[in-house]
Amino acid sequence: MNVVDSSAWLEYFGDGPNASDFAKAIENSKEKVVPTLAIYEVFKKTVLLRGEAAGLEAVALMMQGRVVDASATIAIEAARLSVAHRLPLADSFILATARAHKAILWTQDHHFEGLPDVRYRERCAQSHR
Repeated sequence: MNVVDSSAWLEYFGDGPNASDFAKAIENSKEKVVPTLAIYEVFKKTVLLRGEAAGLEAVALMMQGRVVDASATIAIEAARLSVAHRLPLADSFILATARAHKAILWTQDHHFEGLPDVRYRERCAQSHR
């Protein structure tokens, strides 16, 4: 299973230098778990950069995976992860969702660098987000 962090989705949609690193995880709908917070972040950023139609197009691709709402269990684990790794709210929920589904987290967000079951790709200077 795969969870793709918002930074990786935005890199893919913006055809950034690291887009190909995330393509396999994004394009494999059967193995994709999508946290609702990732949908929020990607839709918001895409609307700001490219408009509502592009935002809806992005969300349509995201929703081809298994969309997962935040549960109380995930919220508690997210809080634990936030404290342990000094993660912001959305990042801790996305990581907790990945762990709850025994998924690999794909990202270029430096907060996740070095954590287990994370495939981190350093962001290029030209990368989006």
